[in-house]
Amino acid sequence: MNENKDTRLPPHLRDIQREIEGYAREFGLDFYETIFEVLGYDEINMVAAYGGFPNRYPHWRFGMEYEQLSKGYEYGLSKIYEMVINNNPSYAYLLESNMDVDQKLVMAHVYGHVDFFKNNFSFQHTNRKMMDEMANHATRLRRIIDRVGIEPVEAFIDRCFSLENLINQHAPHFPPKSREEETEKPIEVRGFRTDREYMSHFINPKEFLDAERKKLEDARDAKKKFPEKPERDVLLFLIENAPLERWEADVLSVVREEAYYFAPQAQTKIANEGWASYWHSTIMTTRALKDAEIIDYADHHSGTMGTRPGAINPYKLGIELWRHIEDRWNKGRFGKEYDECDDLRARRAWDRKLGLGRQKIFEVRKHYNDVTFIDEFLTADFAAEQKLFVYGFNEKANRWEILDREFQKVKKKLLQQLTNFGQPIIEVVDGNFENRGELLLAHRHDGVDLRIDYAKDTLVNLQAMWRRPVGIVTRVDGKGVLMRYDGRDHTDRKVEL
Repeated sequence: MNENKDTRLPPHLRDIQREIEGYAREFGLDFYETIFEVLGYDEINMVAAYGGFPNRYPHWRFGMEYEQLSKGYEYGLSKIYEMVINNNPSYAYLLESNMDVDQKLVMAHVYGHVDFFKNNFSFQHTNRKMMDEMANHATRLRRIIDRVGIEPVEAFIDRCFSLENLINQHAPHFPPKSREEETEKPIEVRGFRTDREYMSHFINPKEFLDAERKKLEDARDAKKKFPEKPERDVLLFLIENAPLERWEADVLSVVREEAYYFAPQAQTKIANEGWASYWHSTIMTTRALKDAEIIDYADHHSGTMGTRPGAINPYKLGIELWRHIEDRWNKGRFGKEYDECDDLRARRAWDRKLGLGRQKIFEVRKHYNDVTFIDEFLTADFAAEQKLFVYGFNEKANRWEILDREFQKVKKKLLQQLTNFGQPIIEVVDGNFENRGELLLAHRHDGVDLRIDYAKDTLVNLQAMWRRPVGIVTRVDGKGVLMRYDGRDHTDRKVEL
């Protein structure tokens, strides 16, 4: 990026910002101070490649993502309209080539996002000074590169990126485990019984009692599990227990911290994008649009909401579900009486004129992530209205096609794609497997299978950090399998689940 370029809003965009901000506050949105900057398409692609931050550590992945974004823009396949950072103050970027109506839309959308960042429980524990923290991470890693060299550091970052999803996304909402070991009661050793107290020193000498006590303590320690409970935060387990060099542990801690920062955004993609889209739509259509801007707005808004078979558009699904909730609570379509009504004509005409919709969506915005949002509010009526279905590959017909429209199957499939980001749940179950210092992980199978090629590559990277053989217990074709990598060869063996 050109550091000498003035990226502040020009006067006419500052006026538009004040206007849109006023409308957003008028509707009750509560957001941090938001700083807008104007960037060219090349600059906004650079920032987007860095995950929305202007400063990151050097790595080839960021360059690859920049190339993809640039090619997409140049060939007319994609265009970044807005980008916003969960920070206090929040930073948002506008594309300088956008028309004023687009800038209005983007500003309204951004204020919806920042309101969600500030108030949704999923973001409660995120670092609100992440702009500064990312710059600190970049500085730390550049110093390590200066000391160790670019190739070993970049190779290690590659390994870290292959493991960055092995965190416990729910951990920030629970109190951290105490790192102080619980004081265990000393083992009492009585020795041989004697009726004469003056003889006990000779029958049970101190050296004998100490040796017996140590033997019992060793036996007790051998029975302890390591870790005591399955650990989903694999990265933390590696940082604390793997024989990493100091610089390696530092790099891994940076990748882990950033993974936890981005996790809530993945957990709330549908609710968050839907919330921002709901408010840009509301603000634009009821307050901000001029007559001459309506066609352009409708064109660009419909492009964002467009769907295609076989893919979920989080903007479309989110905005429609927020509108559905608002409509239900405005008309009183909830509660025991409504749920027990089996007259279809009465249900369609049901309207208690409660007017509680706006209040309800603000309540939902505070307490729900995507999984709970879909589980609680995606109804059979909504699924039918939006024409949702399950699709898959028909091997007999050798084509992709609609497999089912049944509501419960649609909802189950959607929730499965959202739970743990649709990825397998992996836990550390033994850090001293078979008393050989090997690391054993387990795949908690909840319907998401491991991709064997991915699993093997991941075991290679784990073994490079653990320095000892690494294995994972999973399910293949309904049977238990232990996949193991010892640093040279991959082996499999059947196990009981």
